[in-house]
Amino acid sequence: MAISELQLPATVKVHALADSKTLATTQAHDVAERLRQAIASKGQACLVLSGGRSPVPFLEKLAAEVLDWSKVTVSLADERWVPVAHDDSNAGLLARHLFKGAAAKARFIGLYQPAATLEAAAEQADQVLADLPPIDVLVLGMGDDGHTASLFPASPNLRQGLAKVGERRCLAMLAPSVPHQRLSMTRALLATAGLTLLSVQGAGKLATLRTALAAEDPTEMPIRAFLHDPLHIYWCP
Repeated sequence: MAISELQLPATVKVHALADSKTLATTQAHDVAERLRQAIASKGQACLVLSGGRSPVPFLEKLAAEVLDWSKVTVSLADERWVPVAHDDSNAGLLARHLFKGAAAKARFIGLYQPAATLEAAAEQADQVLADLPPIDVLVLGMGDDGHTASLFPASPNLRQGLAKVGERRCLAMLAPSVPHQRLSMTRALLATAGLTLLSVQGAGKLATLRTALAAEDPTEMPIRAFLHDPLHIYWCP
């Protein structure tokens, strides 16, 4: 099955690439170009990224892009509630694969807070995110269960997290079958991005996307909340 066979909304633009290396290079170039445009027009840019293993090649290609990183603010769509030094920290992932060379000059606003409880950490992260500039580029991922950011099916705060309008910028989230509690930006904040990208690689993720498109309830597959807004999908087999 090819992505061209899916019935995608008119608001979705597909970038079909030959392989994962080409996807990482193309996506990094396009993100960097949008950041350069933002810097040229308003003197600064804001980029929100997703964690996991699959974004690593993209992050390393992005780190090599030429732009004024000192004018870029970077944050994360979600974070595991673990210290930055932990192997599973998304902030640690960025430190290893993005913030090197010129990209080390970027300003980073992380979500992890060493509070007594997850809820307290989410409230602290919510306040920290008050300093986040308007998001120019958002890069989302998608799990096999249809989650995106840490908006997981069956998470207790999911309905609040999926609300398109709301005051909260960050909420505590639980991943039902994955270790570590989570902190996630809300849809209300994520949906403000000027440009949203979704990376989809392989037949498995394509099948997940097809299932997501077949119905509308975002509480079953939270990625559905983003599939009918303007979206650029970067796909390779």
